[in-house]
Amino acid sequence: IINSVVLLILLSALTDPDQYHLTSAELGGDFEFMDDANMCIATAISLLMILICAMATYGAYKQHAAWIIPFFCYQIFDFALNTLVAISVLVYPSTVQDYLHQLPSNFPYKEEIMSVNPTCLVVIILLFISIILAFKGYLISCVWNCYRYINGRNNSDVLVYITTNDTAV
Repeated sequence: IINSVVLLILLSALTDPDQYHLTSAELGGDFEFMDDANMCIATAISLLMILICAMATYGAYKQHAAWIIPFFCYQIFDFALNTLVAISVLVYPSTVQDYLHQLPSNFPYKEEIMSVNPTCLVVIILLFISIILAFKGYLISCVWNCYRYINGRNNSDVLVYITTNDTAV
């Protein structure tokens, strides 16, 4: 659903670029935030994510385990990237302040966030990222259990138990 909303926003931005165009003065830098090439790349990624999610949904519904694998791989990749973000915040805590200084001056609550103690801000960010990572790990576990369940149902190995009424055996 989120990917669909992002796709709609991107497509509307491509059809009416003046509505979503930010000038360099508004961004406080000498670069363009979203040009047409970046919008097309973001649109393609959003379409790919919708396709991968639809494949996982179809695979779960029709009990085809192979259709779930691309979504599982995406989840692992996303988890790894978020883990790298957490590690970079932990190793280089000063980058949080550098990032805050690069935000536009009209960014909401920028001054309030910058006034927080840098160590406390890093701890809050790491706590927030840890909660996100725990939730993503739970979702990875759910998808893996769904994959195993479907694989187990489609497995042709059947255990045969022989029971008799003969007590002499």
